[in-house]
Formats: sequence, structure tokens, C-alpha cells
Amino acid sequence: MRKLASIVSVGMSKIGRFPELNGRELVVEAFLEAWDGCKNLDRKDIGAVFVGNQSETYEHQIMYGSLVTDWLGLLPKGSMRVEGCAAAGALALSSGVTAIVSGLHDIVLVCGIEKMSLRSTIEITDALMSASDLVLEQHNGMTFPSIYALMARAHMSKYGSNEDDLAAVAVKNHRNALDNPKAHIRKEISKVDVLKSKVIASPLKLYDCSPVSDGAAVAILCKTELASRFTDSPTFVVGMGNSSDTIGLYEREDISWPGAVAQACSNSYQMAGLAPGDISFAEVHDAFTINEILHYEAAGFAKRGAGQESIRSHQTDIGGKIPVNPSGGLKARGHPVGATGLCQIYEIHNQLNRRCGKRQISGAKYALAINEGGSNAIVTTHIISN
Repeated sequence: MRKLASIVSVGMSKIGRFPELNGRELVVEAFLEAWDGCKNLDRKDIGAVFVGNQSETYEHQIMYGSLVTDWLGLLPKGSMRVEGCAAAGALALSSGVTAIVSGLHDIVLVCGIEKMSLRSTIEITDALMSASDLVLEQHNGMTFPSIYALMARAHMSKYGSNEDDLAAVAVKNHRNALDNPKAHIRKEISKVDVLKSKVIASPLKLYDCSPVSDGAAVAILCKTELASRFTDSPTFVVGMGNSSDTIGLYEREDISWPGAVAQACSNSYQMAGLAPGDISFAEVHDAFTINEILHYEAAGFAKRGAGQESIRSHQTDIGGKIPVNPSGGLKARGHPVGATGLCQIYEIHNQLNRRCGKRQISGAKYALAINEGGSNAIVTTHIISN
């Protein structure tokens, strides 16, 4: 197993709605936590900055690479913004790992940020839908809840999953978030609460959908041989994958199967020399509850068409065979879109270092992160070890 890069420190702002803060202030909050946890690091040691950010619509702001580099006192270091809708945070991480593996830099900072709550629901929906096909989805009134509702109906029709299964995902993730002090929604819910919540796009209801969130997350990466200079408890990127599917759902042969997720996971397993059974826990992209069930299957935690059995048998609970989203996931930790991929890494790094209190996964060794953009159209996966 090759250790591609070391994660020596992480930071994350609290996730929620913060009308008094702008995006750059959320990045500063996340960075200061990472900085405080990284001994012996000087700002001049950081070779480059990679920033994941989905849309300029929310703050009327592009150039987030330059903005973050300035506000963190890292000028004149090189920077870039990377975008893949909700996969932007993980793409920033992949960019940083690639810079280290290539030998271009020894130490890099990767960030994810989204400040969404300044806009109305209509404006936010429109900005998110720019990640779908313009002509045959956007112009026909499709929204992402309706796109994922089609996936859910296809899976239900083909494999027998049902609305109770979707509700169980939401209940689990809300329960996990109760013990996450930075989570957006720390509220326990029941299946009845989910099933009685407002229908957004049948069969998806309000509690099947992730909230609109503000937040930022960062990670400091370095060459593995340098890690001991900065921390006694690094984690290591040992596998990563990236795969794409059609931007339009209508072009896919089987909309109940996220092929790009399966391919990206396979790439990560192959690079790390691991199999699904080696993974201790996972953080997956549950922007809608059906997507978590689809990711069980694509990651190899369940057979194709049997993801619902994993939630029914509590295999994905904390303490189960393969815990999923101990942070609360996008559903309850929150979904600041460009930051989400690095919010997952924040949880994984802290889990592997036994810092997660009541939601701690016992004996965790390897973790899988799945971050996707669009309707599973761009997928970036990472396997992290301790």
C-alpha cells in the first residue's frame, strides 16, 4: 500500500445558517482550527492552496482561490478554485494530493467553502440546477429533488425498496448528528416524522433532503516523510478515484445504478489494494436519502439491488457491520456544497484518531469518502488510513 500523502491537520467551521458571516470568515474559522492542530508549521511552508467552491451565485464571488489565500495570510502562494458542483471539496483534496505525489509541492492547503443562505430557495435551486443538463432537464423544469425521486422510483420498482427505507436513512443520520457539536441539525426524528413531512418530489419528502447550509472545511497535506514534523497523529490518503457519468440522467441505461460511483470506488480500492470488506466506516453523499442506499451498493457494501437490506438490518448504524455517515452526513451535519467533500475528511481524520466521543467507530483503520456532483455525474472517492 502506497501512502500518497499525509493529512496532518483538519479544521471545520460549525455548519448551519450564519447571516452575520460571509464565506471568507467561515474559511478563517476552519483554518484556525487546523493551524492550531499543526505544530511547527510556518505559513511560508505551504506551497499552494486549492479551494473547492460550487457557485458564484450565492455571494456573487468568484476568484475564491485568491480570496482565501489573501485572507489566510498566504500571499503570494499559488492558488486555484476547483469546481464539480457538490464534488468540489473532494476535487480540491485530489488536486492537493496530486500536487504532492507529483513532487510539485511538499505541503499544500486544501479548502472547501459555500455560503448559501443569503439567497432564496428559488435562487439556490436555480444555482444547483446549473449542474444538470440545460436543454433537456433545466428547460423542462427538473430540479434535483425530482431527479433523485426518479432514481428512487426506479430502485423501488426494480428492487423493492420503499419509503420506510428512505426514512430509516434520515433517522439514522439525525441520530448520529446529535453527538456532532458542529452539525447543522442536531435533532432526533422518527420514521413517522419523515413520512409525514412535506412532499418535495414523491417519494422524497422534506426530511429526505439535505438542508441549505453555510460552512467551510480545510485540510493540511504533506509528503508522508514530513508528517512527523507537524503531528504525532497523521492520517494517510492511500487510494483515490474519479469517474464521470452523463450530466443528464435521461441518457443513462439504468437510473437505479450510479455507475460512476461504482467505478470511482473500484479505482480507490485498486489503488489502495483493499476490498469493500476492509473498510471500517464510510462518509457518503446523502444529499437525498435514496443516494445513501445507492452508494451502499456502488461501494460494494451491499449487492446490487440490496442496499435497502443494509439499512433494514442496521448494518450501517454506528456499531454495525459498516457504519455510514457517523457525522450525520449531508442530511444532518449539513451540506455547504463546495465544502462537503472536506467535511467528510474532517470526520474521517478525527474518527481515525479516536476523537469523536459517543459517535466514535471502534477500531477504525480504513475509511471511504464518496463525494459526488450533479446526479452522481462527477464522483471523487478517497480511502484514508491511520
